[in-house]
Amino acid sequence: MSLEEPFTDLKIETQSSGFYKGYSLPIALVSKLSVSLLVLWALVWPFSANDTLRSWKSGLLIEFNTFYDVSVGLFAFFLLLIALIPATGRMRLGAEDEQPEFSNFSWFSMMFGAGLGVGLMVYATAEPLGLWETNPLTVSGEVAPRSEEAIEGAYRYTFLHTGFHAWAIYVVTGLSLAYYAYTRDMPLTIRAALTPLLGEYANGVAGHVIDILGVVATILGVAVTIGYGVSQLVDGAFLITGMQWLVDSAEATANPSTAGLIAALALVMMMSTLSAVSGVGRGVKYLSNINLVLSLVLLAVFIVFGSFSFAVTTYAAALVDYIANFIPLSFQAYSPMSKAEFASVLPAEAVPFVGELFTGATDAWGTKETFLDGLSADAASLSDETKAVAYEAGTQGRLFEWQAGWTTFYWAWWIAFSPFVGLFLARISKGRTVREFIIGAVVAPSLVCFAWMTILGGSAIDLELNGGANGAILAASTTATLFVTLGEMISGHFLTIISIMCVLLTMTFLVTSADSGILVMNTIMSGGSEDTGLVHRVIWGVLLTLVIGTLLIAGGGGLEALTNSMIIGALPFSVVLLLMCVSLAKAMINDLRRSSNEEHSDTSSN
Repeated sequence: MSLEEPFTDLKIETQSSGFYKGYSLPIALVSKLSVSLLVLWALVWPFSANDTLRSWKSGLLIEFNTFYDVSVGLFAFFLLLIALIPATGRMRLGAEDEQPEFSNFSWFSMMFGAGLGVGLMVYATAEPLGLWETNPLTVSGEVAPRSEEAIEGAYRYTFLHTGFHAWAIYVVTGLSLAYYAYTRDMPLTIRAALTPLLGEYANGVAGHVIDILGVVATILGVAVTIGYGVSQLVDGAFLITGMQWLVDSAEATANPSTAGLIAALALVMMMSTLSAVSGVGRGVKYLSNINLVLSLVLLAVFIVFGSFSFAVTTYAAALVDYIANFIPLSFQAYSPMSKAEFASVLPAEAVPFVGELFTGATDAWGTKETFLDGLSADAASLSDETKAVAYEAGTQGRLFEWQAGWTTFYWAWWIAFSPFVGLFLARISKGRTVREFIIGAVVAPSLVCFAWMTILGGSAIDLELNGGANGAILAASTTATLFVTLGEMISGHFLTIISIMCVLLTMTFLVTSADSGILVMNTIMSGGSEDTGLVHRVIWGVLLTLVIGTLLIAGGGGLEALTNSMIIGALPFSVVLLLMCVSLAKAMINDLRRSSNEEHSDTSSN
C-alpha cells in the first residue's frame, strides 16, 4: 500500500510591500507587541513585575519540575536512537550529493560560540565550584560539602548540565528544522517541524502561534545569556580598571552596578546589531572563529598555570561516572514537599515549631549546621534527636529546591535558547548526515565543554581544596569567579593581559550570541527567509536591548527578573519540542517506507 506524499505546501503569507515587506504581519506584530508589553511592565512597575514573575516561576516549578526534567531525558534518548539506527542515521540533510557549506572548523566554531560560549565563560569555574558546595549528594547528607568526596557529585551534575542532555535540546530543534528544510525544500521556520502533525493547519493560526512562541522563547533565552555575559564583562572591567561606578561598592567581589550593566549592554548590543546586519557568512563566521582561537588560548593558560593533572584525572573519572549514571540522571525528578507532609513525620514535641523547622530543613542552600544555628531559642531547646529527625525529614524538600534552582533552571535556559541555536544549527548544517549532525552537535561540543569545566573549574576547586585560595574564589560572585581564579594563579602584567583577553572573549561571545539571535528572530518572522531586512534587524536589536535593560532594572541590577521570565517563557516551547520529536519520528518512518516502496517498484518493473 503506497503512502500519500508528505504535506510540504507550507504557505506563510508575507507582505508584498510596505514597511513589513517580506515579513509575516501576524508573527511580527504579535511578537513585537508581546515584547513591548513586557518592556513597559518592567519599566513602569519594576517592583511589581519582579515580584509577580518570582511568584509565577515558583508556582510553575511546583507543577512542572518533573515535566521539564523527564522531557530533557526523552530528547537525549530520542536522538541516540535515530543516530544508532542505520537507516535514519545515514539520511542526508539535503540532496544525496550535497556537500556541507562550511568547513568542519567553521561549523564547530559557530556551533560552539552560539550554543554555550557565554555560558562557558561565566560557569566554567563557577559551576563546578558551586556544585562542590551543594549537589544532591551533599544535600541528602551522603557526603560533606567542599570535601574531596564531594568532587564526584560536583562533576556528575556539571556534566549533566553542560553535556549530552543540554546539547540534545538544541539538536532536537536543529535537526527537525534542517530535515524539513533540506529534504523537503520547506521554509526554515519553527512551524515546518510540526507539519507531519498539523498538515495544512500549519498555514493558519496554529502555525503562527508556534512561530511566535519560537520568537518569544528566543528573546528570553538570549536575554538571560546576555544578562550573565554583561555582568561578567563589568566584573572584568572593574578588576582591570578599578573604576568605582562599575560596581555597587569598591570591593573586588562587589556586584556590578545597574549603571555598569546598562553601559556594557549598550556597547554589546550596538556591536551585535552591526554584526547581524553583515549576515552569517561574514560577521558571525569571523567572530566565531576568533572566539574559538581565544578560547584555546585561555584553556592553555589554565593548562600551564592551573591544576592540569587534577583536571585530567577528574575528567576521566567524571566522564565514566556521568555515563554510568546517564539513565538515572535523565529521569530523576524530585517532587516538592508540603508543610503537611513534613509535619506528618515529625515527633509530637516538634509539631508546634513546624513552620520554623520546615523553612530551615528544606533549604537546599544551607547545611545542617546553618539549620541548627538558625533555630529560635524555643526550637533549639528540642532534643538533638528530634532536631536530627526534623532535618532528615526535609531531605525531599531540599532535593526538590536544589533541582529546581540548578537543573530545571538550566533545562529552561537551554529550551528557551533552542529556537535560536536550533535554527542557527540548521542554517549552517546543510549537506551533513543525520548521524554526523547528532555526533557533531551533541557529542563533540559536550566533550569540549567537559574539558573546559574540568580544566578551569578543577583549578578553582584544587586551589580551594588545598587552601591556596583561602576562600577567595568561593566568596566571589558567579560572574567574577573566573577573574578571581586567574588572580590566584598568575599575577602582574600577565594577569592584566589575560584578564583583558577574557573581557574581549566574553564580549565577542556576547556579540555572536546576540547577532545570531537577531538573525534567527528575523528568519522566523519572514517565513524562513534568510534574506531579511536590515531595518528590522536593527529594530529587533533595539527591542532585545530594551528587554534586557528593563528586566535588569526590574531586578534591581540583578538577574532574577530575567531568569524568572525565561523559565516561564520556556514552558510552552518545551511542549513544542516534544511534538517535534513525535513529528520527526513520523516523517522519518514514512520517508523510509516511501523509499522502500520506490525501490520495490523499480525492482518489480525490471
